Amino acid sequence: MNSATVRNLLVRGMLAGLAAGVLALVVAYFLGEPNVDKAIGFEDAHSHEHEMEIVSRSLQSTAGLATGVLIYGVAFGGIAALAFCFALGRVGRFSPRATALLLSGCALLAVYVVPFLKYPANPPAVGNPDTIGKRTTLYFLMMVLSVLLAVAATILGKRLAPSLGTWYATVVALAAFALVIGLAYAFLPVINEVPADFPATVLWRFRLSALAIQITLWGGFGLAFGELAERVLNPKPARVPAGTAVAAPR
Repeated sequence: MNSATVRNLLVRGMLAGLAAGVLALVVAYFLGEPNVDKAIGFEDAHSHEHEMEIVSRSLQSTAGLATGVLIYGVAFGGIAALAFCFALGRVGRFSPRATALLLSGCALLAVYVVPFLKYPANPPAVGNPDTIGKRTTLYFLMMVLSVLLAVAATILGKRLAPSLGTWYATVVALAAFALVIGLAYAFLPVINEVPADFPATVLWRFRLSALAIQITLWGGFGLAFGELAERVLNPKPARVPAGTAVAAPR
């Protein structure tokens, strides 16, 4: 793949990330923010310290939310487009659309879902401020481990395919991935800092909305970028108007 094609795909990846970010922003505003407000209300009701807000809550839930989600969408779209350029043709004989969707699904699983199942997202009022450094480190450790194991499972599957066949090689690779991830879940520290009187419904809905935002972001990117990449890599031939004479080659 030449540099011009990579550049075109990078630009389209950022545009697809922006479009996916808009969809994720809608989900975050209508599903996530109401639960954040309820969590903040719980925190205010149980806190004896009232600090002055540097940024108002209304600004955080509108312009602040939009800025963060859209910038994240553009950035991850560019990174995912570069990963697509590397993966195309190396993970199987898939079309650009299928490769984009496969890459998005695997990235969603490795980058977000696997770490999320071990260390799920928490709303305000959940978590000890003194352990935020430890919690952040453990989460990113789980994420890096998941990504590395996903890459290793892909390599393992490709190496086993000639002897076992594609189906059984894939099953073995997925089983190995699940086994090592299970061991990581078992040995990494458990963090449970949810207050005893925190509403379980708010916590559950917040975590579901966080998952829905990521599914929307990655799914929207996979569909949008797959279509754009297909047009770049497999352009449709130009249609010749009916009745137009075509010169015969000499």
